[in-house]
Amino acid sequence: MTSLASDLDGFSRSLKERFQNCYHATPRVFIAPGRVNLIGEHTDYNDGFVMPAAIDRYTMVAVSESSNQVLSVSSDQYADTVEVPLNALKGAPRKHWSDYIRGVAALLQARGAVLSGANIVISSQVPLGAGLSSSASLEVSVALALATISGHRINDMDLARLCQTAEHEFAGTRCGIMDQFIVVFGQAGRALMLDCRSLESQSFVSPVELRIVICNSMVKHEHAAGEYNRRREDCELGVKVLRQYLPKIRALRDVTLSDLQAHQAQLPPQVYRRCRHVITENQRVLDAAAALQSGDLDAFSRLMHESHQSLRDDYEVSCRELDVLVELASHCKGVFGSRMTGGGFGGCTVNLVTTEQVDTFQSVVSQRYKQATGKDCEVYVCSAAQGARAL
Repeated sequence: MTSLASDLDGFSRSLKERFQNCYHATPRVFIAPGRVNLIGEHTDYNDGFVMPAAIDRYTMVAVSESSNQVLSVSSDQYADTVEVPLNALKGAPRKHWSDYIRGVAALLQARGAVLSGANIVISSQVPLGAGLSSSASLEVSVALALATISGHRINDMDLARLCQTAEHEFAGTRCGIMDQFIVVFGQAGRALMLDCRSLESQSFVSPVELRIVICNSMVKHEHAAGEYNRRREDCELGVKVLRQYLPKIRALRDVTLSDLQAHQAQLPPQVYRRCRHVITENQRVLDAAAALQSGDLDAFSRLMHESHQSLRDDYEVSCRELDVLVELASHCKGVFGSRMTGGGFGGCTVNLVTTEQVDTFQSVVSQRYKQATGKDCEVYVCSAAQGARAL
């Protein structure tokens, strides 16, 4: 048995024991991974391209049916246990972690699922507020659990879309499809390049000599949702203006850099920069796919660096701590790319590091980050993982 399988087995056994001690019943268990995005940030809601990988850090849900029409939910990441009545699921975001539970349950009901009451205990290895899709991991694992115990069939694509809609309508974040898609469709040992318009994907084997090393700045992006939505509004305004001159475009995906430059004078400077990031980032994803296919890790590294610069300067979603982590990584041996990952305003960087340099990288970056910022960072050495499933 691999160490990962052993870890999952221990994780599952511990959660089952907690559930049995609490509810005196044997639960079913479902898991969904977190995710990291190698390149292609803020492009998904612009019908663009992304290259995420699911990671071997999971949200795990233990569940059993109950006789009442209530979802009783507790999580090791929160102090409170919540009661979610199945007859009162609708409503605006309440800015509480239970919005994700309420959202997927309400949308399952809306598509005809006859949900039963349930006792649910959640345990997660995906850090909150780190840009590793803890919300998508929670949504997908709970939705899969509720659908399964209620006997409601839902295919993988509908599951991803349902969870994206829950994030929009119940959590108030107008995210693209990337997070939910990779949490559902992740493949062990592979990154996926996803076309967010067609939802067609192509998988790429992770280079065997590299590990995915994630550095958590420990700056939580609690206020990122509002800024995230404002970035999306800037992009939509850009499309609205450009459509006056380019009537066939549907999204920034359809705009070339020369198109954008030709109409720079018609766009507010901030909107122009937002659009420039998205258009150049889409091309970087395509170039990164070609680099992986040809084994050109130097080109992949350069593209990751350019992506971070664009996110920092044009999209303005980085922060000092993320910039420090990227700068420190650039001076470490064995690093083939470093950039911020996720929505930004805190969270994590993703780094591709040769296996033999991982320990040195972790030690050097942790020590120097502390010296530069006064903060401790957490480092997660990850592998690309399989998507959501029952255990």
